[in-house]
Amino acid sequence: MIFVTVGTHEQGFNRLVKFMDEYAETTDEEVIIQEGYSSYPAENSTVVDFLSYAKMAELISKARIVITHGGPATFLSVIDAGKKPIVVPRMKKFSEHVNDHQLDFAKKMEDVTGNLYVVTEVSEIPTLMNGSDFAVDTPRVGAESDSFVDRFEALLTNLIQR
Repeated sequence: MIFVTVGTHEQGFNRLVKFMDEYAETTDEEVIIQEGYSSYPAENSTVVDFLSYAKMAELISKARIVITHGGPATFLSVIDAGKKPIVVPRMKKFSEHVNDHQLDFAKKMEDVTGNLYVVTEVSEIPTLMNGSDFAVDTPRVGAESDSFVDRFEALLTNLIQR
């Protein structure tokens, strides 16, 4: 199963919902999409508006692949579940967010941890799904290590000061 989540931000994320619903028509694998405030009329996938934390955790756990927006709480919960998410940050140029902070943060986390795949063009998703390993590289997660915490703190400080 492929689980797609766009979060709860009040701007829709039709670019991702549309692409994944169209992809669902080409695969035998179940595609479940949490669409939030998106308005694309999905026809080929199972769609829900919002999910409880427990249901999100259950779907993340069951999914072969998790595709998520660039909200840190969401993609970090996928990593915490032992999976590398495909992260599609909401972008200002598509009117999906007020700025590109999701893109900036996700790219930094990809560079620092190597435990997520950042995609800016949804057309890249199928190639990534077919040729990538989605298990977390635990030595690089290192959340328990002082080194990781120090680097993460520096990263956040740098992003906040921009």
